[in-house]
Amino acid sequence: MNKVLILLGPTGVGKTGASILLAKAMDTEIISADSMQIYRHMDIGTAKPSKEEMSEVKHHMIDIVEPSEAFSAGKYIEHVIPLIEELHRQGKIPVVVGGTGLYIKAMTRGLFSGPSADWALREELLAREEKDAGSLYRHLQRLDPAAASKVMPADIRRTVRALEVCLKTETGMTELQKNLTRPLPYTFIRIGLTRERKELYSLIEKRVDAMLSSGLVNEVGNLLGMNPGKTAMQAIGYKELALFFRGALSLEEAAGIIKKRSKNYAKRQFTWFRQEQGIAWLDVTGIFTGKEIYKTIELFLENRLT
Repeated sequence: MNKVLILLGPTGVGKTGASILLAKAMDTEIISADSMQIYRHMDIGTAKPSKEEMSEVKHHMIDIVEPSEAFSAGKYIEHVIPLIEELHRQGKIPVVVGGTGLYIKAMTRGLFSGPSADWALREELLAREEKDAGSLYRHLQRLDPAAASKVMPADIRRTVRALEVCLKTETGMTELQKNLTRPLPYTFIRIGLTRERKELYSLIEKRVDAMLSSGLVNEVGNLLGMNPGKTAMQAIGYKELALFFRGALSLEEAAGIIKKRSKNYAKRQFTWFRQEQGIAWLDVTGIFTGKEIYKTIELFLENRLT
C-alpha cells in the first residue's frame, strides 16, 4: 500500500524547518494540515512558511481560499486525495505537516458526515431545550449513551447534532460512525514532535513577539477591511487584535492574551494527539534548529520508508 508520512505536533514545536529538509531529502512535496494556513492574506499570524521556504519545496493546501469563505475537514479531504494520488503516481511519498488534529484524523481514521442538517428539527430541539434546560442531553443519554459520553452536557450544538442523527436515521451516531467512517487507503507513518512543556511555552512567547515585530498588527488591520468570515477570525492572534482595533484591548493586553491562548492551544493539541494511536513521538527538547530536528527524524526513519 502507498505510504504517506505525517509530521505533526503542537504549535511552535519546530515542524516547519525540519519538514522542508525532510521533503528535500525525500525529493517530494509538502501538504499542509493547518486549518488557518488555507486562508490567503493571513501569513504572519498563522506562521506560514516563508516565500523562500516555499520556493525550496512545493507546498500544497496553503493560500487556497479567501478569509470570507468557510472551509471544513470534508473539503480538506476532497482537496488532499488528488494531491496524494498524483504524488504517488510520480513515485513520491507525500509529507503531510501540521497541527490540526481533525484534518489528520480525517485522513488516518476517516471522516463521518452523516445526514444533512435538518434546520426545522434543530429549531424544534432548541425550543425544547429553552423550555427545559438539560432535556436534550438527557434524551441523548437515552438514545445513544456512547455518544452522550463524548459530549459535555453544556455543549448544545454537539448535543443537537447527535440527536438529529439519531432521530433521522433511527440508529445511534456511534453505530453510524463505526460503520460509515473509513480512513484513506494508505499506509500512514506518523511522527510527532514533542518537547518539554516549559521550553515549548518559552518558544511560543518568543514567536508571538516575533510575529508582532514582523507586522502582525498591520496584517490584521488589512484583513479586517476584507470582511473576513467567522472561521478565519477565530485564528489566535487575529481575534485578539481585532479587539485591539475596536479599542477593547490595549496592544500589550492583546499580546498577553495571544501568548496565553497559544500556549493553551498547544496543550489541547498535545491532549488530542496523545489520544491517537500509532504516533511515534520524538522528543526534541534542547534541539532548536530545523537541521538538528531533521537529523532526529532521519535517524528514526531509517529503513521505514522502503
